[in-house]
Amino acid sequence: MEIYIPDGRSENDALASTTHLAVSAHEDDIEFMAYDGILRCRKSDALSFTAAVLTDGAGSPRAGKYASLSDADMIKVRREEQKNAARIGGYGALVMFDYPSSKIKDPADTDAVDALSELFERTRPDVIYTHNPADRHDTHVAACLRAVEALRRVCGDGYMPSHLYGCEVWRDLDWLTEGDKVSFDVGGEPALESSLLASFDSQTAGGKRYDLAVVGRRLAHATFAESHHVDTSDRVIYAVDMMPLLRDKTLSVSDFICEKISAFDREVRNTLSRLM
Repeated sequence: MEIYIPDGRSENDALASTTHLAVSAHEDDIEFMAYDGILRCRKSDALSFTAAVLTDGAGSPRAGKYASLSDADMIKVRREEQKNAARIGGYGALVMFDYPSSKIKDPADTDAVDALSELFERTRPDVIYTHNPADRHDTHVAACLRAVEALRRVCGDGYMPSHLYGCEVWRDLDWLTEGDKVSFDVGGEPALESSLLASFDSQTAGGKRYDLAVVGRRLAHATFAESHHVDTSDRVIYAVDMMPLLRDKTLSVSDFICEKISAFDREVRNTLSRLM
């Protein structure tokens, strides 16, 4: 594990100052899904953003000038890319756990939960972003589950965040009903957005144009958010409010997200019933 502090403060000061924290599976997921937190913290001296990346990036796809890199070389490249993004985004701290994906996906392995529990204890953030349970990528779903399990350990009478958001990466959340959908207005900083996404050259130049796709999704969400009103933002990110999982520790993650899916099913059926 490495804890990187871009502005050179002490580790304890940086972590203790955290107000917004994102837990992701991979390098670059933070910049895709938790851009709301990055923006909010850049705009206020009273707020500080910490990014936590669980896996080491060894399994990243690679092509072009990166095609011949070994897994060990790719880990080094992705680590430096994430550090560069942390500097550009003005993060208070970057925590890289360097676990292999297989370890995160193993429900019997508690190392990630133990480590995240310690991080949450040290930071006690008010706002937390992670992957959503309906994501299409197994490692993303596993990261979400480990984060929720860790938070359930540390949340109680002495600490409870105000917000826990499940964010979109490998599946859009535009299918959520309006009542279940959290919308983040992330417009107004296109230069910062471009610089953050450009940090991950090993992915964008290596065969995956995430830099274009992520901005395209945000633009699409902004335009299709309202059918009868002009756009109020040029970029929007969606998330699902996962605080019920912390308020009721008996609620399973599966039941929580499947009820959201059922609500969408009911909404579609009701619309069809009215119009047929």
